[in-house]
Amino acid sequence: MADAAPGPGLAAEAMVAPRGGSPGLGEGAWSRRALAVQLAVGRLAAPAWVPLAVLLMRFGFRWRIRDAASSRDVYTRLLADRKPLLVVANHLTMVDSALIAWGLGSALGHVWRYRGLPWNVPEQSRVESSWLWRLLAYLMKCVPVPRSGERLVVAQVLERLGHLMRSGEVVLMFPEGGRSRSGQIDTESLAHGVGRLIKEVRDCRVLCVYLRGDAQRTWSNLPAAGDTFTIATRLVEPRSSLRGLRASRDLAAQVVGHLADMERAYWAGRP
Repeated sequence: MADAAPGPGLAAEAMVAPRGGSPGLGEGAWSRRALAVQLAVGRLAAPAWVPLAVLLMRFGFRWRIRDAASSRDVYTRLLADRKPLLVVANHLTMVDSALIAWGLGSALGHVWRYRGLPWNVPEQSRVESSWLWRLLAYLMKCVPVPRSGERLVVAQVLERLGHLMRSGEVVLMFPEGGRSRSGQIDTESLAHGVGRLIKEVRDCRVLCVYLRGDAQRTWSNLPAAGDTFTIATRLVEPRSSLRGLRASRDLAAQVVGHLADMERAYWAGRP
C-alpha cells in the first residue's frame, strides 16, 4: 500500500478503520502509513486549497482578524521548537478551525511550512455525509472522530493524534467538546480526550487560543459577514498528580479554565 498511487481508496482508509484490524498507531503501521499518504497528498494540494480558503474568508465573507501579526509571531516562535504542540480553543461556529489557522499563519506561511497548519478533529458523521466532505476532510488535515463513539474507537483516534504530535505536527482541538450553546466558555463541559492527549504525549505544550468576532453573541453555523475577529493566545503546560481518567479530566479542566480566564479578559477589554 505504501507504493500505491493516492486516490479515493486511500482517503477512505485514512478515515475508517479496517474490518477486523486496529488503526491504533501505537500497535501497527496501518494508520501511520495512511496518515503519511494523507499528509503527502494534502501537502501537494496545499498551494491550491490553502490560498483559496483564505481568499474566501477575506473577500467572500469579508472577515478580518485584528492584529493577526502578533498571534502569528507567537506561533512562528513555537514552531521553531519541535516539541509536541496542541492548540486548544473556544468553539462558537463551524468554521472556527479555519479562522484559527488563518489567525496563526498566513496562506503563504502555511503552504511553506505545512506542518504548522493544524490537524482538525471533525465529527465523523459529518465527514461521511458526502463524497465532497470526505475529500475536503482528507485534504485539510482532518482525523474524524465519532460523537459519543465506543471508547476503543476514540482511543484509536487519540493514538493517531498523539503520533502526529510526536512527529512534529500540530493538532487543534476544542476542549468543550462542541460549540458552546450559551456563547460563553462552559467550564462544566469537558472533552476528556484533550486531557488524555496532554497526559500521554511527553513534553506536550498547549497553546490556548481565544477567538471571537465582534458581532458574535452566541453560537452559530457561520460568523456574520464582514465581522472582525479578536484572537488571543496563551502558552501553558498543564500538569496533574492524578492518574487515569481523573488526570485526563483534571488536565482538560485546567485548559478550559485558562480559556475562561481569557474570555473574561476579552470582555473586560471591550469598549
